[in-house]
Formats: sequence, C-alpha cells, structure tokens
Amino acid sequence: MPVNLQAPIASDLHPVPGVMLGITMAGVRKANRRDLTVVTLAEGSSVAGVFTKNRFCAAPVQICRQHLAAGPAKRAIVINTGNANAGTGEDGLVRARAICVALARHLHIAPEEVLPFSTGVIMETLPSERIEAGLPAALADLKADQWGIAAEGIMTTDTLPKAASRQVQIGGRTVTVTGISKGAGMIRPNMATMLGFVATDAVIAPELLQPLVTQAADLSFNRITIDGDTSTNDSFLLIATHQAGHAAITSLDSTEGQALREAVIAVSQQLAQAIVRDGEGATKFITVRIDGGRTEEECRLAAYAIAHSPLVKTAFFASDPNLGRILAAVGYAGIDDLDQGLIDLHLDDVLVVEHGGRHPAYREEDGQRVMKQAEITVRVDLHRGSATTTVWTCDLSHDYVTINADYRS
Repeated sequence: MPVNLQAPIASDLHPVPGVMLGITMAGVRKANRRDLTVVTLAEGSSVAGVFTKNRFCAAPVQICRQHLAAGPAKRAIVINTGNANAGTGEDGLVRARAICVALARHLHIAPEEVLPFSTGVIMETLPSERIEAGLPAALADLKADQWGIAAEGIMTTDTLPKAASRQVQIGGRTVTVTGISKGAGMIRPNMATMLGFVATDAVIAPELLQPLVTQAADLSFNRITIDGDTSTNDSFLLIATHQAGHAAITSLDSTEGQALREAVIAVSQQLAQAIVRDGEGATKFITVRIDGGRTEEECRLAAYAIAHSPLVKTAFFASDPNLGRILAAVGYAGIDDLDQGLIDLHLDDVLVVEHGGRHPAYREEDGQRVMKQAEITVRVDLHRGSATTTVWTCDLSHDYVTINADYRS
C-alpha cells in the first residue's frame, strides 16, 4: 500500500493552455490497459530536459537528447509503457525514430519536433508497429484536462497515478504549473525506471528553461531513492507554452522568475515524493536530513549512504531501532576527515546519539515508537559547518523482492 498517497483528483489538476493529452490502449505489452500517451504542444512552445547519467541509456533517451540539441522548440511527446526500449541496440533506435516520423506525419511537423519516451521491461524489442497503429486513437482522444488519465497511462509497477498542479500570479496573470510522473522501483535518479513531465503556460525566455529544469531536478527527483538503482530511462521534462499573457520572464532571479521557480520546484517535489510513497513494497516514508556539513556535497554523501543502505531500510521495515546501522552508513559515506565525536542523531523528536555516542536518556522504546510511524525523519548533525540537504526514501520490505522477482510475468 502507498504511504499516505492518494490518487490525484482530476478537478485539482489545472489544464495548461497549449497542452493537449491523448491516451489509448495500444497493446504494447498487455491488452486492455492504457499504455500509449501522446502530448501535443502549441506552436511556439519550448522544452528542456534532464536525463539519466546511466551510460547504458535507452534508445528514446538518446533520441530525445539529439532532438533537444537541435533547439528547444518542440510540438509533441509520445510515451509508451510496458517496454523500455533499452538494451535494444541499433534496432531500438530505428524503432524509436520510426515512431517519431509516424507521429510527425499525423501532425504535419518535423520528426525532430517529437520527443519519444519509453518505460517498462529492458532488453525486449519495442513493438513499434503497435504504437504506430495506436497513434490515431491517441490523437483522437486529445483533450486539455486529461492529466490524471495520462498519469495512469505511463504507470508500470506504480500502484497509483502521480500528478500535481499549482497556480501562481505572475505579472497580474494566473500561471499554471501541472505535471505527472511515474516510478516505483529502479529508482535512484541521477540526472541530471522514472519519468517526469511538468508543463507551464508561463512566458519565459527559452534559454532559462534548461537551468530551471536542472534546478528543479536537483531539488526533487535527484533527492529520492527507493533501491539505489539508476534506470536506463530516467527523464524529466519542463515544457513552457508561453501562453499566460504576462511580460516575458528574462531572469530567474527576478520576482517573477522566483515565483515561477518556486511553483515548478513545488510541483516537482510533490511528484518526486509521490514516487517514494509508492515505492515497491514500501510501508514507511522516510526523510533523511543532514545538517552541519562543510559542503552540500558531503551532506548528500551522508544522506544517500543512509537512504541506500539495505540494513537501514530493513530495520525501518521491521520497526527495529537498530540505529547503529545509521551511524555506520554515515561513517562509510566517503567524508574522509569526519570526526565521529561530533555527530548527533535524532529520530523525529528523539535524541538518540550525542557527540558520537548513545545519549544517556535514550530508551529503545522511544526509538521503536518513532519507527512504527508511517512517516519518519532521520536527522544527523555533522557539526562541521552550515551546509544541509534532504533526501527522501522508503523502507525495504518482503514485497519489494516479490514484485521484482515477478516483474516480467
């Protein structure tokens, strides 16, 4: 069961002017399920993205990078679930390009204006002919208010669709930011299997989209982990249709730029945290906060050492306050001159470790009380400086093994 996560309510997901979404059943892997999504963008829309740093990246990731390198103006996105089109060699590239060409013909645009995405099983031939055959139905289904259905259409082992939406005032106009994501396993984004798409009608200089999507990823999708595995297909797009009607944002440091940045990051963080809450087999949502680092990078090292540790994650699943595992993870995180005698550790409001040793007033029943909660905060203070960072993760349960043992069946 997801941890304090509900399916999005359609009326809460604001349509983004200039964005239309169509979803259909193409039989990519299984019959009678939505598995093909087409998103069309109004002329003049701009797109920027960040992608997996896994060197064994999927064919659609390679093509998206090529198409984005040709310029930010894009008109369509096509997404299939059920097949990752990764580990498929030249054949995978040929098939992904063919889908771009087919959709471009339907829309009377150039193939380079289409961005393809795939998610699902790795190292299986993409049934591109089924996807091409499904395009007319997806296009016939195009509507502005289908973000929730599109979120369903990109799911793999997710148990719930993931979508979020915000509206802010910029230059006297209402600006919308709406997005969807998918992911539940093979999650340790390093971007810059997860996919994220956020769109806004804000009027923003196209050259600002890349720094904005990078910042948003670094504060959201790059702060989560379920199992420590970086997918071959991780992708996160930011789309701007420029239709809100306010004066163009030309600096992210301006009042208007900051308002848009905050909204994009808020939506991205909600989507990223939803992935963790729906982690395969997850029963706990865990916030790991590291304070007192000399640099943010060493804080990230310590946070991810805790969040990745199977021993830490299984202890949380069992509600077993075997908290020396957290200290051990901090110790091997890679901070060479770490002084263990300075470290404090809290579980929520419970002080467990002070100055590197068990606090005299700490009682194991207090630690267990916290660990039985569905949501837990682990806070470690390194007492080395003023840097801080936060990472979100989940526990590791029997169901995670079951889900992944049977993933292809």
